[in-house]
Amino acid sequence: MQKLQTVNAETLLYEPLEKPSFVVDSLIPTGLSLFCGSQKIGKSWLMLKLCLCVSQGIPLWDMPTMEGDVLYLCLEDTFCRIQDRLFRLTDEASGRLHFAVASCKLSDGLIVQLEDYLKDYPDSRLIVIDTLQKVRTASKDNAYASDYGDISLIKDFADRHSLAVIVVHHIRKQNDSDVFNKVSGTTGLTGSADATFVLEKEKRASDTAKLYVTGRDTPYQEYTLRFRDCRWELVERKTQEQLAKETIPDVLFRLVDFMRDKEEWIGTATELLAAMGETETIPTVITKWLNEYRTTFLSENRICYQYSRRKDGRRIALARRAGDSGDAGMLGDDVLHRGGLLRRCGHPPHPPHRPRGAGGGCGGLHRRRMGGAGVLSVGRFGVQGQKRRLGTKSPQSPFVSQSFFRAYLPMGS
Repeated sequence: MQKLQTVNAETLLYEPLEKPSFVVDSLIPTGLSLFCGSQKIGKSWLMLKLCLCVSQGIPLWDMPTMEGDVLYLCLEDTFCRIQDRLFRLTDEASGRLHFAVASCKLSDGLIVQLEDYLKDYPDSRLIVIDTLQKVRTASKDNAYASDYGDISLIKDFADRHSLAVIVVHHIRKQNDSDVFNKVSGTTGLTGSADATFVLEKEKRASDTAKLYVTGRDTPYQEYTLRFRDCRWELVERKTQEQLAKETIPDVLFRLVDFMRDKEEWIGTATELLAAMGETETIPTVITKWLNEYRTTFLSENRICYQYSRRKDGRRIALARRAGDSGDAGMLGDDVLHRGGLLRRCGHPPHPPHRPRGAGGGCGGLHRRRMGGAGVLSVGRFGVQGQKRRLGTKSPQSPFVSQSFFRAYLPMGS
């Protein structure tokens, strides 16, 4: 039995290891990729264009490629059909692009055939298998195990030789909110692959399609492509960061501009919208969005947000942070007091000879309970004193939120 090979954490932490490279910069990594789409959508045209670019070392759209030998297994085509496509795509081609229209099945020696090919062309960078079903055999095994086993054989080959292998596959007809769930077969296919691509049209007759990309070394991306003169042209590319930013309501971007020349702003949601000149957003919606994006978008733009419900209405307090701060969503006591989110009390200040948290004083300010109309929280008593006043031994109190304890109790309490 072969001994288990292990690597300790210290070695991984300090020893430089080779990172995965990309055959097409930021798009196609070395390893196994699944390229999926409906039948006759134009997958083979895009694969042929990709193979031409890599074999000649020219960019695919605006992305650089790693030049090298390329093998394209066109298992559903003939050499005559491939020739006709080349006539339409290019005026010159490289001798580094190789085609085959027949091969063994995975269970009958395909990996051996690919190993022999690499002996003749050791500088190969890309292999395309079109399609997966042409190299599989019927199996009585569990469907997931069969899918995972077949893909793992190809992935192991790609990893051993540090090259990119793209397997073309189909998608199911039924709709799904997640396009990657449309890949035909079980999750054993997408689970084993290093990257998954789904090419999809909204309408069959449309000349525009979306290319969705996700993977272990490839961040989620969306490409809008247009099929014109037998070529897929790039219309637009959106990264994960750009897509996330698109989900942020436009009014919050205008809020950031509104706060740019202000240190703080206090008032109701209605007053805020009026001050910003907003007429299409209602107060309840802007309040919800402020709370939803306070720890992400607002914090990234150095805006702190607090909210309080009082007998005379609901009040919002906004303030700009100067520099980095750990309390991204908390405003200072002076701002909160002016906004009515803190109340003064008659308790004596904290004794100077006793550390805060040891009891005996509150500092004179009390935070109002968030979300409770007219309900006041306790002041800054010591840990045990605060718990006694709340009538509970746990921060999970129905009378005060857990964030209150994090904000006001000393560390280690």
